[in-house]
Amino acid sequence: MATSLQPAHPVLPAPSRLTTHLLTSANANANASTVASHPPHLHHLARQIQHNLQHQHAWTALRLHTHVSGTDKPLPRPMLSGLAPVRLYVHPDEQVELLREAGKKRDEGVGGGNEEGVGEGKLDVVVEPEREWVLPTRLSEKWSLRRLAEVFDCVGVVPPGVEDEEGEGSQNMWRKRKRVVLATVDGDSTVVYYIVHDGVVKPRQN
Repeated sequence: MATSLQPAHPVLPAPSRLTTHLLTSANANANASTVASHPPHLHHLARQIQHNLQHQHAWTALRLHTHVSGTDKPLPRPMLSGLAPVRLYVHPDEQVELLREAGKKRDEGVGGGNEEGVGEGKLDVVVEPEREWVLPTRLSEKWSLRRLAEVFDCVGVVPPGVEDEEGEGSQNMWRKRKRVVLATVDGDSTVVYYIVHDGVVKPRQN
């Protein structure tokens, strides 16, 4: 008589880190008033993007935003803000100023040099990262200029950081227009990112 080696109950694989993150976030916000302001699937989408930014792109200080800063008005959908490891966008005028400053330091032998204080002709351009708005979307969605304008109307130029709960974060003098990082998730969970500005901006110089 043959003996079956199959277990009485199939052993399910352990949940992935993304699944654990989404379940933990859902349980933590189960009774929160912020969840009632948007459908659950939009919160799920925002948390999925948050996980991708944190673990795949090394973003830090990530925050979930559900309402306009300092008000009870809900955002069009849950959004994120965070700090990328490097600056995502440099204004062309700021780029010129940074190059000028780096050239001045090189000529004076300050920073970027070797033990003799010689920079060997290299420019040491220092660009500090900035907090960015992130707009979670799906590839299947249809976005228009009107819908994007509704998002821009609800956010500030700079997202509030942890230390700026009710207002905008510290602002770079060259950052005068609003922008968001459009995070688009495909059906296979692939995420692509685009920078979208509010209005026309000066072209970058290469």
